[in-house]
Amino acid sequence: MADPPRRTVSELIRHLRGLGLLAPWLAWLLAADILLSLMLPLKFLKPDLAYNLSSRIAYSVWRWIQYTFEKQNGAVITSSGDKLPTGESAIVVSNHVSWSDFYMIQALAIRAGMLGRCRWFAKVQLRMVPFLGWGLWVMGMPLVSRNWLKDKAELDRVFNGITKRRWPTWLISFSEATRFTQKKYLESTEWCSANNKPQPRHLLYPRVKGFVSTVQHLRKSPHVKAVYDLTIAYQRGKQWHVGPSMWETLSCPRLSEPLSLGGKGYKFHVHTRRFELGDLPEDDEGLAKWLEQRWVEKGEWLEEKRKEWAASR
Repeated sequence: MADPPRRTVSELIRHLRGLGLLAPWLAWLLAADILLSLMLPLKFLKPDLAYNLSSRIAYSVWRWIQYTFEKQNGAVITSSGDKLPTGESAIVVSNHVSWSDFYMIQALAIRAGMLGRCRWFAKVQLRMVPFLGWGLWVMGMPLVSRNWLKDKAELDRVFNGITKRRWPTWLISFSEATRFTQKKYLESTEWCSANNKPQPRHLLYPRVKGFVSTVQHLRKSPHVKAVYDLTIAYQRGKQWHVGPSMWETLSCPRLSEPLSLGGKGYKFHVHTRRFELGDLPEDDEGLAKWLEQRWVEKGEWLEEKRKEWAASR
């Protein structure tokens, strides 16, 4: 029998390597979910203690997977824009391209000392998943359906802890509500044309209701100081706006090494803009237009980044 092709063997080794890296992390993730689930009574009796303990557990889970992405698999994340203050609570909005967007945001959170305090908008269906859903609930994750009338009670629950108990938080949302694809971009363009809205370049038009509701709730809390607008950009070789798959981030070494040297050739960049919360419009319509304008500006920045990377090839 002929030996298997070298590429097949290489792929098999890569997958086995990925499983080797992932297995201990998954074991700790399961243990963390069980620990968080056991804290459900504490959430009612000692909510501040439950929030702080859950943040420490979350930090350990997220820091581990970030280490795998950056150190073990060689992802180099570059950044530009405003420097974020250490320990500041904020509303964080970002575009959404790939699974690896989470790593990009977590890299900034680590530098700002807020990794364990990150809270992400997640799908309400996760609430029914044993241990995982219970753990998210203990942590104070907003579990939403994207129907903002139905989600009012859930948002009130989450925002109450932040505003009344002054929990330090990065409350993070992908304002486009879904990942960017060319098909969705065409659909967004058609919708913007029909509704007389500006279509941002390289982005989907943002969903404004969630952002408006978040700002109107959290501006009541004096410790939430700012809105962070993050713009995430990727490139692989000549492919613009292409990020790695989830499995690639976990299994592929040399993610940022050039293709010519045998690496995966990915570029990872995140651009940050910080806005004082008190400077944002007071009314809902003004906030919606504010977010719309940020997305237009993000699209312009992405186009400049695309040209920059194209010229450097």
